[in-house]
Amino acid sequence: MTTREIEQKYEVGPGYRMPDLTGLPGVGQVTAPHELELAATYYDTTDLRLAANSVTLRRRSGGTDAGWHLKLPVGPDQRTEVRLPLGPGVRTPPAELRNRVEVYTRGSELVPVAELATRRVVYRLLGPDGAVLAEVADDTVKASGLDRRVGAGATVMSWREVEVELVEGGRTLLSGARKLLMDAGATPSTSPSKLRRALGGRLPEPPQRPSPPARSAAAAVLEYLDEQVAALHSWDIAVRGGEPDSVHQMRVTARRLRSAFATFRPVFDRLVTDPVRDELKWLGGVLGAARDTEVMAEELLTTIRAEPPELVLGPVTARVRSTLAGRQREAMAVVDATLSEQRYFALLDTLDRLLVEPPLSDRAADAATRVLGDRTRAAWRRTRRAADAAATAPPGAARETALHDVRKAAKRARYAAEAADPVIGRPARSFGKCMKSVQQLLGEHQDAVIIGAELRQLGIQAHAAGENGFSFGRLHALYQTRAQRLRDEYPDVWKAAARKRYRRWMKG
Repeated sequence: MTTREIEQKYEVGPGYRMPDLTGLPGVGQVTAPHELELAATYYDTTDLRLAANSVTLRRRSGGTDAGWHLKLPVGPDQRTEVRLPLGPGVRTPPAELRNRVEVYTRGSELVPVAELATRRVVYRLLGPDGAVLAEVADDTVKASGLDRRVGAGATVMSWREVEVELVEGGRTLLSGARKLLMDAGATPSTSPSKLRRALGGRLPEPPQRPSPPARSAAAAVLEYLDEQVAALHSWDIAVRGGEPDSVHQMRVTARRLRSAFATFRPVFDRLVTDPVRDELKWLGGVLGAARDTEVMAEELLTTIRAEPPELVLGPVTARVRSTLAGRQREAMAVVDATLSEQRYFALLDTLDRLLVEPPLSDRAADAATRVLGDRTRAAWRRTRRAADAAATAPPGAARETALHDVRKAAKRARYAAEAADPVIGRPARSFGKCMKSVQQLLGEHQDAVIIGAELRQLGIQAHAAGENGFSFGRLHALYQTRAQRLRDEYPDVWKAAARKRYRRWMKG
């Protein structure tokens, strides 16, 4: 089971008295306090990689939610919680949860790192209709930090804290509880979780990132890379959890990273970053195979559903679904295997290392406005050359290939503008939108071309199986028409995107 958890924690002293909670916004009744005894063992790598990334994995007994709990940060006061049952006598984290955090553990063993015993007193805040709006937990905690490097029971500590967790209530209730508890003497917790408090000084200090001069090219590009590496980690977890659109988003993030190393290559030592680009291309290719099949299946099934029933002859839907579903399963199996490979872990390690020890060139100290403008202009020129080549390409496969090249170049120019946006602002954002319009139209064109080719093969297979191939021929014609319509629209879209006023901010 996966849930979204929104809660706030407060530190209180031994003599703290819980204030009257009935006056909180929307609360009609507060249930009588209910006492629980909870025991939890927390798991992490020996160097505490999960805790360093605000991730917790525990085995908890007692209470109404006994089981394995994995908590992943989402935003301020928010976490996604994945729960699995305990299982009889099982003390090793389930494979499903170990897999979900491999972006951090990268093959390292998960071991017990802390044990917590909690006496919890729970108050439920109910609305006028009896719905549970929130739970307020008054916890008295005793923690033992288990340090495998020096032996068990290295540290023992105890404290008291109050948690307010939303159930069906909203932020107004959370804000009201904050004021009420603080007026009674509580203070917002300085630790995001019980585990981090239990670990105390064992938690490693975050690696020291370089501090390039403000407004330098290095500062701007490294900030962009940092955002994309963090996004890659988040989408990795989402892919492993089977979340919708996650494969696509992870692929886009890999492309953004690869594009950044290509576009801003004068800022770096290419002997270091070019191999990283190659590995990002490999990763994008693995993700692309799964994503492209997923998109094709969704598109085709939607188109078939929109067809008049009398024009869908034979098991058209069944053939499309079975063919592409099998291919999708195979592609996702490759994705799952890839995300547990040492090659992928090595790529993650390299990206982390590049942020801590970036291989900067002499140009990295140049003004960000100049370098970002120069490099975005170079990406634009690449796009314009591709567009010129497409304009003279002969009809047919050659033109389709040329338009695909325009799409790839426009995508790189768009990503360059995105990296420049925090420094340049609206002009870079406007140019990025122009390149996005070209990219999207040509992306739809490429999809129509690929789907048309797939329909031809499906029609051949249907005929060989003795089925009626009429519908596949009709669908093929629909996508041929769509591709032609998009080719007809392209010149006007390109002309609008290529207006000089969108590029005045660029240097050169």
